[in-house]
Amino acid sequence: MAPAPVCIVGASGALGFGLAVRLGRAGVPVVIGSRDEARAQEAAQRARDAVPQGEFVGYDNSRAVGEAERVVLSVPFRSQSETLTNLKDAWREGQLLIDATVPLAAAVSGKATRMLGVWQGSAAQQAQEMAGAGVRVVSALHTVSAASLSDLGHELSEDVLVCGDKRADKREAAELLQQIDGLRCVDCGRLEMARITESLTAMLIAVNSRYKTHAGLHLTGLPEELWE
Repeated sequence: MAPAPVCIVGASGALGFGLAVRLGRAGVPVVIGSRDEARAQEAAQRARDAVPQGEFVGYDNSRAVGEAERVVLSVPFRSQSETLTNLKDAWREGQLLIDATVPLAAAVSGKATRMLGVWQGSAAQQAQEMAGAGVRVVSALHTVSAASLSDLGHELSEDVLVCGDKRADKREAAELLQQIDGLRCVDCGRLEMARITESLTAMLIAVNSRYKTHAGLHLTGLPEELWE
């Protein structure tokens, strides 16, 4: 059976593009979404250039979301609300939305090492509210460096912190993301915990700026099997 495709909304950006090429190299068909279909097609061509054996297509966001049961939202926080508003009629019951949005103050011309308050508690909870009850939302990828993902010569070895209200949804997200060599997914609790995992992005930006690197996180002392 052919692997199911994944849609990445925002793959013209650094994190989304890195995720696209890594998943494409792992054999996952990738549908790239953008507000501008020409930009999506351009990103898909760049991905094909980077991973010739991968399967990449680019569409406008609504069509892209309609092509897959699993969707990664990888857009700047300033674009999250508008993107989800524009997609309100595109979602289908039961789709899995993996939200990677971080409410950094850079969205309002502030510092990237500061966080913005979100009324719902976190960007992921805002995504849950805006996507609707039929869409299953989990939060992930906030501590994974976009630069490291995009550099296919870089060997990854880090954890992805996954939050969500249902264990099965988090497991499904983990099964997708762990197809990327070097990523291990860790269940970090309910979706409300995303306010903590999102804030770790700001901390890592500060660390990486100080040490001129692309550090990630690795939790120690965990059992070998995390998703029994």
